[in-house]
This record gives sequence, C-alpha cells and structure tokens, in this order.
Amino acid sequence: MSEPNEPMDRYNEELLSNVAPADWKNPDPKAKYHLVVIGAGSAGLVTAAGAAGLGAKVALVEKYRLGGDCLNYGCVPSKSLLRAAHAAADVRDADRFGVRVPEGATVDFPTVMERMRRIRARISEHDSAERFSDLGVDVFLGEARFADSNTVEVGDQDLRFRKAVIASGARAVRPPVEGIEETGYLTNETVFDLTELPPRLAVFGAGPLGCEMAQAFRRFGSEVTIVERRDHLLSREDSDAAAIVAEAFRKDGIRVCECTEVKKMSRTDEGKLLEMEVNGERENLTVDEVLIGAGRAPNVEGLNLEGVDVEYDARKGVHVDDRLRTTNSNIFAAGDICLKYKFTHTADFSARIVLRNALFWGRSKLSALTIPWCTYTDPEIAHVGMYEKDAEERGIPVQTFVKSLAEVDRAIADGEENGFVKIHVKKGTDKILGATIVARHAGEMIGEIGVAMAGKVGLGKLANVIHPYPTQAEAIRLTGDLYNRTRLTGFVKWLFEKVLSWQV
Repeated sequence: MSEPNEPMDRYNEELLSNVAPADWKNPDPKAKYHLVVIGAGSAGLVTAAGAAGLGAKVALVEKYRLGGDCLNYGCVPSKSLLRAAHAAADVRDADRFGVRVPEGATVDFPTVMERMRRIRARISEHDSAERFSDLGVDVFLGEARFADSNTVEVGDQDLRFRKAVIASGARAVRPPVEGIEETGYLTNETVFDLTELPPRLAVFGAGPLGCEMAQAFRRFGSEVTIVERRDHLLSREDSDAAAIVAEAFRKDGIRVCECTEVKKMSRTDEGKLLEMEVNGERENLTVDEVLIGAGRAPNVEGLNLEGVDVEYDARKGVHVDDRLRTTNSNIFAAGDICLKYKFTHTADFSARIVLRNALFWGRSKLSALTIPWCTYTDPEIAHVGMYEKDAEERGIPVQTFVKSLAEVDRAIADGEENGFVKIHVKKGTDKILGATIVARHAGEMIGEIGVAMAGKVGLGKLANVIHPYPTQAEAIRLTGDLYNRTRLTGFVKWLFEKVLSWQV
C-alpha cells in the first residue's frame, strides 16, 4: 500500500499500523453509497467523518496512507522539528537574557527525529483506518478509478454512489534541472526519514516549506544555502514581512541566494555539485543533500477524470465552481486537488462546504470563507484577507496602519521587537480588508483579525477591545488606535479644545 518509513522503529511501525495496516481487509461494498470519498488526507477525512456522523452511507478510498500529507509528510512532522529548532535557538541566545549556558551544548539530531516520529505515531491514532471504520465509514485501501458517473472501482470492487468527492491531494514538484534524478534529492515525503544531520544542505525554493526547513536545519547545525529564483523569500508574502525573515535567516547563518537558478546537478567525490547562476554570475556549490520545496502538483493521474467529464489541468488541478462542484454534477472536490490555498485548514473547511452542498442541496460558497495562513519561520509571518496589491487590482482604495513591535512593551521585554502588525482597511471606513503580522507567534495572533473580518467588526472597534497587558497581541489594539486618531479631523480637534477650555 505504501512505502515504509525509515528507520522502521516502533514509532514508524505504530504509524503504519494505524494509517496503512498491512493486514487490512476491505469490506464488502454496500449496494449504494450516499458518498464515496477518494483520498484520506485532511479534506477526505473531514468529509467522510462528517457524512458518517450525519447517518450517511460513506466509503473512503486511500491509495497510500490515511492522514495524507499533513500527518505523514507535512504539518505534524515539520512543526515537531520546528519546536526543537526553537529550543536550539533559545539556548544559543540565552546569554542575552543573562542565562549562562555551558559551552558545548549541541543538538542531538537522531533524538530530535525520534521525538518527531513518536509524536507523529501518537497523532496517527486520530486518522487510523480502525477509528474511521468505528465511525461507520467503509474504508478501502487501494487505488480508486472512476468507472462511470455513479461508480468508483477499487481493485475488483465496485463502489456505487449518489455523489462522490475527489480529495486526492497534491505532491511535491520536481524542478526541471539537468541531472537532478541521477544526483538525488529530498522532498517533504523523504526529508523526515533522515537519521543523520546533513553537514551541508541546499534548499530549492523559498516558499513556506523551504524556508521553515532551511531555518530548522541551520539551527540543528547544517550549513544551509537557500536558493530562490525570485528577488525575495516568500514571494507571495508582504515584502516588508519577507525582508524581516530574510534578515533573521542571515542572523542564523543561512546563505540566502535570491535571483538564483540551478542549471545542473551532478555527483562528485566531494558531494552533490550544483551549477548555479546567481544574479547573472556562474557559481558552483557542493552540498551533501538537496531539499526540494518548489511547489505542489495536484494528484489527478489515474482517476479516469476524462471518462466522467471532470475537467482539470495538471497545474491547477480539478476545476470547481464556488460551491466546489466539478463539471460533473454528481462529483465534488475538496482540498489541495482543487484549491489555490493548499493548507490543512482550507482543506478542512472546503470539506464542510462539500458536505452541505453534496448531501443537503446547500448553497455554501468557497468565496465566503475568510482564510488565514501562517509560515512558521522565526519570526512567523501570518496573513488573512487581501494584500494591498490585491485591493488595488480590484479598484478598492486602501488605507494601511502599521504598529511596530518595537513599540509594544511585551515584545520589548521578550526581546522580540523585529516584527509588526499591518492592517489594511477600505479607505474612508474601518472595514478590514486584510492583515499581515510578523511575530514569533504570529499564527496565534492572526485569528483575532480573522474573527473580526468574519464578524464584520471594524478596526475602530478592535481598538476598544481590552487586551491583557502586557501581551504582543496588544499590538492589534494599538493598530486600531492609529486608525481612530485619523478620525480626529481639524473641526473635531477644535471642538474638543473648546469643550476642554470651558471646563478649566
């Protein structure tokens, strides 16, 4: 069913026994299912569990492992490593807080990875085949293929359905570099199998995965070079925010190569040789391992989508409307296979939309969601809603308010002043269009602004919400104060002065 993890210790054995049990026997199919779900990642699991909980007859088909990328190759293992990397950085920087750490403190990389495997195995219980079977879901391990608009084939079994959901996810993209296959590389699907720290690591792509792993491995002790074709890290993010992360990387000792393209890879006696063009200049770099973080491609192959009139393309995935219906009215899609924003939480909420629309003739819309996201570097970058450029492209006039963490008492006390809260409002109003936060725990802070946007609470009202003092989240309230000060027109100021003069 699935390639084994390395090393095959008790934690990986536990993981596989939960999400890809070798002795699993597929059930006898029911005569007809309300819902057949293809793919048991975040979107598929939420869809299947939700439908079964409502009393529907549900079949869930998984080709590799239940839990998908998030559990096996994404959020769970990566954040476990990032926590260890935070601890390493805190030890390194302890002296500036007056804490003397004995010389010679090191990172035990095999123990870090063992902890990751232990955490992943523990969490895998929630995504296990046995648990979903106990929830009333018929779990089929095998490769799914549409036979017709009412039938999915799994091996020699036919699963007939009223509605189906494609939730087959996405995978890492391999960049078209000469010699890359012969030289060898890591992706998010193999990097967590490492048991020894690579002394020299090159990371292709400065998106979220590449940046998070580059910083983690540098803090573990690798010499790290991150290579990006564009002119700054995290090109989708606010440029001011990306600049702070780039500076943090340089402080950590990461070599940041922007405007760089790898032309060729090969193996030598010294390691893996990368022939690069850096700002128009040729340069060679030798490393021990290469990690690819150059984007994701949807898993559309082998499903016979053409045979059931489901339109798709190899880059963007399955075509859906705002209610997540495909071009076949009996078939919906959810998660990375069809979404622009490939996050676990968007997969989760897209599944909820599918449940309402596929089972209950609902009219829930993807466009109604307020979607936050976070890149878990140190500091983190979190965002929700529009960027300033998005609003401008739509012809919406914008006013932007920024509060630096250098002006926030708790951030000063924490020694974490290099960040900000930036909130965009529609000009002339306090309607929040979007926000970016750069802070060590920005992901924990952005939810407040997401709630405000979803609840149509304006920035001016946020200024009147009492926040505990001292907290870094108080920066959000202080940004609201900046907005409220702009409402003090010349006439209002004159009127206040008159009233106060009468009271003296």
